[in-house]
Amino acid sequence: MQKLLIAVILAFLFITCKQAEKKATPEQSVVAERIEIEKPKPPFVWEGANIYFLLTDRFHNGDTSNDVNFERTNETGVLRGFMGGDIKGIIQKINEGYFTELGVNAIWFTPVVEQIHGDTDETTENTYGYHGYWTKDWTSLDPNFGTKEDLKTLVKSAHSKDIRILMDVVLNHTGPMTPKDPVWPAEWVREEPICQFTTYENTTSCALVENLPDVLTESDASVKLPDALLAKWKAEGRLRQELDELELFFERTGYSRSPRAYIIKWLVDYVGDYGIDGYRVDTVKHADEKSWAELYEQASYAFNTWKKKNPDEVLDENQFYMMGEVYNYGISGGREFDFGDQKVDYYNYGFNSLINFELKQDAKGDYETIFKKYNKLLNTKLKGKSVVNYLTSHDDGEPFDKAREHPIKTANVLLLTPGVSQIYYGDESARDLTIEGSVGDATLRSYMNWQEIDSLESTQKILSHWKKLGQFRNNHPAVGAGKHKRLGKRPYVFSRTYNKGDIIDKVVVGLELPKGKKSLWVKGFFGDGTKLYDTYSATEVVVQNGKVTLENDNDIALLELAK
Repeated sequence: MQKLLIAVILAFLFITCKQAEKKATPEQSVVAERIEIEKPKPPFVWEGANIYFLLTDRFHNGDTSNDVNFERTNETGVLRGFMGGDIKGIIQKINEGYFTELGVNAIWFTPVVEQIHGDTDETTENTYGYHGYWTKDWTSLDPNFGTKEDLKTLVKSAHSKDIRILMDVVLNHTGPMTPKDPVWPAEWVREEPICQFTTYENTTSCALVENLPDVLTESDASVKLPDALLAKWKAEGRLRQELDELELFFERTGYSRSPRAYIIKWLVDYVGDYGIDGYRVDTVKHADEKSWAELYEQASYAFNTWKKKNPDEVLDENQFYMMGEVYNYGISGGREFDFGDQKVDYYNYGFNSLINFELKQDAKGDYETIFKKYNKLLNTKLKGKSVVNYLTSHDDGEPFDKAREHPIKTANVLLLTPGVSQIYYGDESARDLTIEGSVGDATLRSYMNWQEIDSLESTQKILSHWKKLGQFRNNHPAVGAGKHKRLGKRPYVFSRTYNKGDIIDKVVVGLELPKGKKSLWVKGFFGDGTKLYDTYSATEVVVQNGKVTLENDNDIALLELAK
């Protein structure tokens, strides 16, 4: 009798569940499925970020209709003209999941404001402002790169994938003069002297190179807006709006109407309008420090205002982030950059991190020497701040592996060294950096090698390694922001630990491991009986006698706590 009663109850429950399933709307079913498969977001800290740096014009062409503007049709030197990459191209790759698969959680792209219309014979070869560093109008986007609506979509698309956006900004100089691009008024810029780079004065109050007018960023004198800019705004139907906004800005800040204050206002507009998460600041040591302090203050104000207006689009509680390019700064210098006659601590003027020019040399050494050095400096001289490590860039003619002979070591060093990592577009696919016929830094700026990624097995193998390492880094703030400790010498095994606020993260990594069966020493870090997961080989292991054992042909292991 009891068995019969149980059977009846089970049958009733089965029928009830089936009826409930039939009544569920398609939307409810989708939500239930999404909840079941959705993974929790990995914790994000800027000190351990994985930044992807790309040249907007050289990454991906998402809109061929904007490839030629302002009659930019003159013949140029090799890799010195526009090639079609744009904001829509970046958006497409975000939506395709390219950055997510690479473990990227921040994208830095070259400036997209309106560039000079003409070309210049830099290095005896005609060159257009394809790179974005030759500003003509800070208040407009260059149509070659896209529209402000595109920029808005870019930020939204990135945020939907938990990726932050870093905008590259130039405050200290305009674009060169050309027949189409007259120089800005004398009260705005200087054309001489040319910088000598031997003292603070002849590095900051000078023109960086010939025919690159330097903004008078140290001046507090009020200046008038250039007639050409006013005429442009009027022709575009936005003169009244621009003037009204400037009036409100100067009223709120109390700044004098100096050249730097105008440019700061124009730059922070992109933060307040679209929710840009941070800046990469160009040529930091070529402007006085108060410029950067004011830029950070106003960008932070704009960012916090945007957050209040757009609470549903806010990713986290992180403040506005600012990283600076102080050319030739190295982590060994700690917080200060030495001009020869005086030192400046740029971290005191709004910068969360500075680009570190030292890793490309350090990368020639062994892993432990590199990791130990960076761990020590980041937890002593630079405690509370960070550096952005790179091995390749757009203007460093001596990268770590220019011939692309060591793409795996490049990945291991870059993505596992303490600090922020900066992947230069094509590092992950061994994009060629030695283009025949190119002169100077143009050879570093070839078009992204999508065709090789799609067709070459060797390239796909390299990319697969970068993806596994990048995703591990993205999932674990301990990798970039945690404390490093060597656990085993042979085979080489180390741990990283991050413990701050609500985030506790622990990982173990093995490098240069032997093929076949291998034991990794984890005693004192993970206790016996702890279940670990090697994300590289997708293998679960258990700690026994202070070790974990793996059997595969990989020379790397990326161990995390098993879920």
